[in-house]
Amino acid sequence: MTGVSKINLVGLSRDQLINLFDELGERKFRADQVMKWIHQRGVTEISEMTDISKPLRERLKKISEITLPKILKSLVSVDGCHKWIVEVESGSKIEMVYIPESGRGTLCISSQAGCSLDCSFCATGKQGFDSNLSVGEIIGQLWWANEQLNGFSDVKERPVSNVVMMGMGEPLLNFDNVMDAVSIMMHDSAYGLSKRKVTISTSGVVPAIEKMKDFTDASLAVSLHAPNDELRSRIMPINKKYPIAELLKAVRGYMDSLKDKRVPVIEYTLIKGVNDHRQHARDLAKLLESLPCKINLIPFNAFSLSEYKRPSSSSVTNFRQILKEAGYTVTVRTTRADDIGAACGQLVGDISDQTKRSARYAKSRIIKAKLLTDDENLLVAADIL
Repeated sequence: MTGVSKINLVGLSRDQLINLFDELGERKFRADQVMKWIHQRGVTEISEMTDISKPLRERLKKISEITLPKILKSLVSVDGCHKWIVEVESGSKIEMVYIPESGRGTLCISSQAGCSLDCSFCATGKQGFDSNLSVGEIIGQLWWANEQLNGFSDVKERPVSNVVMMGMGEPLLNFDNVMDAVSIMMHDSAYGLSKRKVTISTSGVVPAIEKMKDFTDASLAVSLHAPNDELRSRIMPINKKYPIAELLKAVRGYMDSLKDKRVPVIEYTLIKGVNDHRQHARDLAKLLESLPCKINLIPFNAFSLSEYKRPSSSSVTNFRQILKEAGYTVTVRTTRADDIGAACGQLVGDISDQTKRSARYAKSRIIKAKLLTDDENLLVAADIL
């Protein structure tokens, strides 16, 4: 096996494990045994899987391993949220966030190191893009959250009851790995999360949304953030490729494929003076009238590379009221963990930016700062004269 990469068991779905054991001449129930050892008991050594025969364990050790991403730092917010900085194989650092609430605990998981998209209101996009995360690196975040929060002490009382693929990156641009990771999250031999409690959030990768029905029945959230193409293209460049009409058609198709009456969540970040006017709310209500959905309003959370501002409380209230009067179920996301840079839109890592976007933004900031300083110097000189 010298020079040959071993199989990482953490990132194998049940079907993939069944295929592995079939190749080894073993029965498929071995797949469930291995999944339970790793994902329910937190075992990281094959030798500790005591209900598997010793000869089979020795064979497994020759061809496979249990490898997890590395936790570098853990931060705890004053409101009880946790943020972990995680190192992945590429050397980049990503972030994941745990949000405790009454009756549930939500883990926000990253799918990419950085993001290839460049939504103007999101800190992750300003860092550029390094790589897609492997299945093991995605599911490893859930593994680590359970280990860090209760050490796998009680399978039935796991602190993570909900997972949202809303961390760093666009999940549907890492389609295969995200689908496999979601299947592990939802399998009874692993984490046993229900389809209602695993949510994939997308900025609108239309072909991938259309493919989803063949791979999963997880819940869906759509980052919309504008009621028309002109504005959405300005703040979300992906809209130039997949405009709103195409996006909503794909969303309807996916929701129609589900066997229950779930509806998508429409995410809408409110940015002062950009998309938070009353008319924007009325236009949004009109746009979505043929799509049963819930709307989640997110007051913008500031970060260093953005000049956007948070809307006033009255603007948020007015926007919400217009949508409610139009018959929508509307929630306003409470800002959590902003003291540790873990609020929505604030996640950043330390990545090797393949796009060079981060360098361009840094240069732009330096130029703007210099221009501001020059203007201030001119004003001071004018005052002296």
